[in-house]
Amino acid sequence: MLPDLPVPKLAAGARLCGLISQTGHAALRRPQLHSPGKMSDVVAIWDVILSDGIHKIEFEHGTTSGKRVVYVDGKEEIRKEWMFNLVGKETFCIGARKIKATIRILPVKTYVLKYILEIEGKSFKKYVENRAKTTNTWVLHLDGENFRIVLEKNTMDVWCNGKIIESAGEFVDDGTETHFSIGNHGCYIKAVSSGKRREGIIHTLIVDNREIPEVFQ
Repeated sequence: MLPDLPVPKLAAGARLCGLISQTGHAALRRPQLHSPGKMSDVVAIWDVILSDGIHKIEFEHGTTSGKRVVYVDGKEEIRKEWMFNLVGKETFCIGARKIKATIRILPVKTYVLKYILEIEGKSFKKYVENRAKTTNTWVLHLDGENFRIVLEKNTMDVWCNGKIIESAGEFVDDGTETHFSIGNHGCYIKAVSSGKRREGIIHTLIVDNREIPEVFQ
């Protein structure tokens, strides 16, 4: 039987059993309660923002039992027992587009491990930085409902509450407009040049002739 691992300081990177940090790593800690009345070995939790919503990834690693379990949005995606090689990786998919994700288990020093999440081959931190450059997000309230609108700038796909919706683009005098509807409300995303190389194109959401402020996630 392998010895229990000591509790090190929290490495930067994941929301770890209720604790939140910002890059893509998590340090190992003792088992926590995963659900009421059930003891588990959850060592790291990440919240991953995609165009279809926010996905919660949880990783259980039983260092004495050899168990590895990956949950995505509460659903078990991977379960392996008796994996006594403590280091390694687990690969799975998340979201409507089946985005590839990998959890890497790496040694830090004797009996101390760290867990790194990679999305589409990029570190979690790099993925978040890249996504901030390639998408725009707006949240609005219409007719008693909340709507999350995401524009993927590389494809010009428009997502509404987790699904791609029909849209049509057209050229206008000062740029382009991508038109779509939410219920009976006319919407469009206007794209104009900022005139500055580093800022590039500015995208603005207009709903019923009213500008909606962007949400930075």
